[in-house]
Amino acid sequence: MIYLIQNDQEYDYDVRATALAFFERTKIVEVTKEEFEKQGWEKDDLLLTLVYTKNCIRGTLENKEGKIISEEIICDYSDHKNSRNAVCRFLYRLFEKFTGRSLPWGMLTGIRPTKIIMKWMEEEKDAKKLEQRFRETYLADAQKANLCRRVAQKEKVLLESRPFEKEYSLYIGIPFCPTTCLYCSFTSFPVARFGDRMDAYLDALYKELAFVAEHHRDKKLTTIYIGGGTPTALNEKALSRLMYMIHELFPVEETEEFTVESGRPDSITREKFCILKEAGVTRISINPQTMHQETLDLIGRAHTVVQTKEAFLLARECGFDNINMDMITGLPGEDISHVHATLDEIFALRPESLTVHSLAIKRAAHLNMEMEKYQNMVKGSTNEMLRLVDEYASNMGMEAYYMYRQKNIPGNLENIGYCVSGKECLYNILIMEEKQDIISCGAGASSKYVFADNRIERTENVKNLDHYINRIDEMIDRKRKYL
Repeated sequence: MIYLIQNDQEYDYDVRATALAFFERTKIVEVTKEEFEKQGWEKDDLLLTLVYTKNCIRGTLENKEGKIISEEIICDYSDHKNSRNAVCRFLYRLFEKFTGRSLPWGMLTGIRPTKIIMKWMEEEKDAKKLEQRFRETYLADAQKANLCRRVAQKEKVLLESRPFEKEYSLYIGIPFCPTTCLYCSFTSFPVARFGDRMDAYLDALYKELAFVAEHHRDKKLTTIYIGGGTPTALNEKALSRLMYMIHELFPVEETEEFTVESGRPDSITREKFCILKEAGVTRISINPQTMHQETLDLIGRAHTVVQTKEAFLLARECGFDNINMDMITGLPGEDISHVHATLDEIFALRPESLTVHSLAIKRAAHLNMEMEKYQNMVKGSTNEMLRLVDEYASNMGMEAYYMYRQKNIPGNLENIGYCVSGKECLYNILIMEEKQDIISCGAGASSKYVFADNRIERTENVKNLDHYINRIDEMIDRKRKYL
């Protein structure tokens, strides 16, 4: 428990974000000095005291054993916009001194770090100066500054001179999966229990897609991305129907990219791959997450390592030349030796792209809800794991091309996509940089509308499968007001 005493809440969000970056999954409770003195210390409690006076903030962090660290900053903290970075550096240094450890991303808590350097590139071209500015501003280490700059430059080249206001991308969510993974918090319904809703779901989805197609005829459709769940959890008949619907409603042949996640090897058949290939799908994902059978069994992925390899080779036989593979670092029970072995197996297959997720412990995931059961097994990702990934990706001829960060990642690390040149997933970059409308259809789908004044509005579809089917007209009306 971290007890927080503060006489001003101007930086409450940053205080809590910094504390949780150093002490993951720790409860933070705001109290008065009198309340804290009355209840007293428990063994592992910390007390964080922030005193705001005129143009000064003094912070003290202490524990029951009498360890006390103090920091002070002189600034006009009421000028939030201009003082926030300085205050966050002050908070970071307080925790850094207390714990004796640094974080690779320093004080940075934002989920899209490349946006920062992309903006700076408008006034500074020198790579070394960009990295130095990033390190000094956010106290990040040299490797993260370099990585962020590399990704930003790749994105800049791919996004430069695009007429964003005349384009949009389409996301289609398929909320069915063979099973629900331990760490998953996405909208996902096991086929064994919910498979009888496939036809009704596609009926509702068709109505929403038809509405989107009709109201976006004056814009170019840049990319189509079908995610989930697991789209290939649809049976062959339903998958074929979905492809037919998309071709009936949208100019698929004019798009620059058509991605379908076929991530679960236990959902794949030759016929499904043929359906996707004939429909003009240009990019697929086959996602091992790990190449260790013991871990796969533990996290509820009902497929084998052998099936993963067979699915990949089958995709090659069916003519797919742009295959992504996902892996997760920090899975329960895994350390860097497991990551090393998984990367060896992926290296042997030579996919065109590799997407690496640092395990995020989401509130709605079974892993979080049953944390007492897995507590001793969850060590989380480490920076050493991600450095190893970077090394393997380089040896596979891949470069980092997109990156984002999430809350609840132990170690405050990142998710990152690598690919060989020319195989970048444009949709992934567009969703991160938020420069183009992303219209999303399906249960749990979230649309983003980007306006000329850089304002972004969102509409959310309900996550519940039956509610989506029964309330599809309401989902359409939510979109209508932004058109």
